[in-house]
Amino acid sequence: MSEAVVDTAGTSPLPGVAAGTWVIDPSHSWVGFSVRHLMSKVRGRFTEFTGEIVAGETLDASSVNVVIELSSVDTGNEMRDNHLRTKDFFDVEQTPKMTFASTAVRQTGDKWVLTGDLTILDITKAVDIEVEFLGVDPTGMQGEQRLGFEGTTSINRSEFGVSFGIATEGSKVFVGDKIDIQLEVEATLSE
Repeated sequence: MSEAVVDTAGTSPLPGVAAGTWVIDPSHSWVGFSVRHLMSKVRGRFTEFTGEIVAGETLDASSVNVVIELSSVDTGNEMRDNHLRTKDFFDVEQTPKMTFASTAVRQTGDKWVLTGDLTILDITKAVDIEVEFLGVDPTGMQGEQRLGFEGTTSINRSEFGVSFGIATEGSKVFVGDKIDIQLEVEATLSE
């Protein structure tokens, strides 16, 4: 197997990334977000998620799949978090998970763009995540190979059916439509 992921033209290797399945380490990763609330921003995160990065011998043979437990939302305010779990926002009783499944990856300069299908409330939309590859630690913390990425994207929550608190024409904005998403990912090579 190849020791680097390369695109189909063989021109964009990720140095040191062994082909195989890399399992996201949730204790060393972050799935966060921020949204406008009145005149400031509310920041939060999801604390329970699983995922894997399959590094193929080409980018076309590679993929990323992530499942996020929506009930694990944490904004530092229990009352707000409980409201986010209701039908007004995530409706965790009916749709407990948010998922991401990649469809393509490409290099743009020194950054990468990961394209995939994001599903929230059973609505799926394509999103682009700008990704910075942070490298590979071949010996990790306990001898395991470990890789790192950071990623950012923005979505409009109304496109996923989450429209509570969005201003109507001429109204005050209580909760913004645009959600900024921040990802910090460490993954270990599965044996």
